[in-house]
Amino acid sequence: MKKRNIILTIISMLILIVVLFFIDKNLDSYNTRILNLCAIYVILALSMNLVNGFTGLFSLGHAGFMAVGAYTTALLTMSPDMKAQNFFLAPIIKPLANLTLPFFPALIIAGLVSAFVGYLIATPVLRLKGDYLAIATLGFSEIIRVVFTNTQTLTNGALGLKGIPDTTNIWWTFGMAAVTVIIITSLINSSYGRALKAIREDEIAAESMGINLFKHKVLAFTIGAFFAGIGGGLLGNLLGTIDPLMFRFILTFNILLIIVLGGMGSITGSIIAAFIVTIAGEALRFLDETMNLGFITIQGIPGLRMVVFSALLMLVVIFFRHGLMGTKEFSFDKIINKFSRKPSEKGGDQ
Repeated sequence: MKKRNIILTIISMLILIVVLFFIDKNLDSYNTRILNLCAIYVILALSMNLVNGFTGLFSLGHAGFMAVGAYTTALLTMSPDMKAQNFFLAPIIKPLANLTLPFFPALIIAGLVSAFVGYLIATPVLRLKGDYLAIATLGFSEIIRVVFTNTQTLTNGALGLKGIPDTTNIWWTFGMAAVTVIIITSLINSSYGRALKAIREDEIAAESMGINLFKHKVLAFTIGAFFAGIGGGLLGNLLGTIDPLMFRFILTFNILLIIVLGGMGSITGSIIAAFIVTIAGEALRFLDETMNLGFITIQGIPGLRMVVFSALLMLVVIFFRHGLMGTKEFSFDKIINKFSRKPSEKGGDQ
């Protein structure tokens, strides 16, 4: 059975590669960018679900870690000439002025820097619980944004960075998303993952079983920060320009919305919801524009798209209180067993 699942996984990966080849060659830049955003949000949703869904912590600091990853990747991949054009008010600090790295090493360094910042924040903050933890992580996220706004020689302050190499493409985003899924899945199915789930269900019982609560919480928080930094780096090099205002609380809220919609504690749910939220948000954009129906012209109302989108999401949350998937996951075994059962067996269950 395990061998069969490995074969089916390899076949699925090959199909994904073929689909990506088709997307890369046939879709226009607009649709390709939307799919890139979908894959980036998959990474961000999984990283946040590891902390909020699987470990049971209420963290709202993801935007700050994304900012660290985005700025680190941008500064390490920009050319010296482009840095000089951006930092015209005050020169960039010397070590970064002439330093340019390939995209992949820069992205990994961005993830590690974000993980280090996450570790520094987790050490004092994870001694808190519930709403206090949420407020503390949100506060640290805002502190990161304010620091970036006021460090002119490091981040170019409120002006942000422009001319970032547009290295991010469909292969980078979906490739990193696949790696994230594999790593998070392996972690959740390991002894550490079972310990994290035990902490989520009952901290007192988990501690009585010998689980080091603080160690496992810090581990989950640090790994989540690492992948948030990876997602931020991919996003910055996709958009080509970043500034501190991009990384406000609303960005964390969008990611939280995805994991709530998909299911807290479901990897499959996070993936599905990331595509639904991203694509639906773009599909409803026509509501912000003037619509000519032939017999009547309806003036567009800025922000109406988000009102309708929020209303639809509220309906989904009301009727699917635990999200689309709850805590369930996609499994080849379940699908094969469902279709291989005899008709008499199916009828006997009804």
